[in-house]
Amino acid sequence: MTEELLARIAAALERIAPPPAPHADPALHPAYVWRDGGLAAARDFRPLPIDLLTGIDAQKAVVLDNIRRHATGLGAHDALLWGARGTGKSALVKSAVGALQIEGLDVALIEIAAEKIETMPRLFDLIAGVERAFILFIDDLGFDEGASQGARLLRSMLEGGAEARPANARLHVTANRRHIVSRDLKEQDSPINPRDVIDDKMALADRFGLSIGFHVVDQDHYVAMVGAYAAQYGLAFEPLDAISWATQRGGRSGRVAWQYVVELAGRQGKSV
Repeated sequence: MTEELLARIAAALERIAPPPAPHADPALHPAYVWRDGGLAAARDFRPLPIDLLTGIDAQKAVVLDNIRRHATGLGAHDALLWGARGTGKSALVKSAVGALQIEGLDVALIEIAAEKIETMPRLFDLIAGVERAFILFIDDLGFDEGASQGARLLRSMLEGGAEARPANARLHVTANRRHIVSRDLKEQDSPINPRDVIDDKMALADRFGLSIGFHVVDQDHYVAMVGAYAAQYGLAFEPLDAISWATQRGGRSGRVAWQYVVELAGRQGKSV
């Protein structure tokens, strides 16, 4: 197939493709989703009230202070929130942004799927000139073997390379592993020292000014989480029943506590 024919096919496909959806106004909405190369307003940004997030008071104070500094034009960090699943990492980022919006600060959340990292420079072009603070939120990030391109691009964004994020944006990333990338030693057959390969990949985590750990909660903290949620929605609960729910699901976490409260609400004829 000739290059001329390929070009004609590409041009024809371009003509019949639907036009891209218009970008949502980046100065107007409290939260956005970056998808398909476009900025869409989040349909219903209603994060949990930050006071309901219990058992993570130290992490909450750090994240709130950092985002508040960014929203008021002070020095602020990109942040990596790492640790066990369901411990409140994602909820905290969203709740902190929501809490500061209630305070009257002009800060917005933009959620970006991990697999869309390579499209982020287009987002940077869109928001760089907006007089507003943005938190670029990447949830559940992880790089396995062979996915080094995305890791390199993200590192460039964090350290001020050619694709650096704009001054009015800070990245907040959640990951299950402290160093984000897999530590699988599949590079053993490479002529490069595998230790050097791992050190290069782990250096990505070092580019975040804040690295905040989240850990599995103990039983008392788990019951306290359930109690805070239940009180907010006027639900009665028995601690032993809450513990039994967690046992059936194989662990205690903020996510499990919330799922139990949703179950309680259904049993008691209420909504949450």
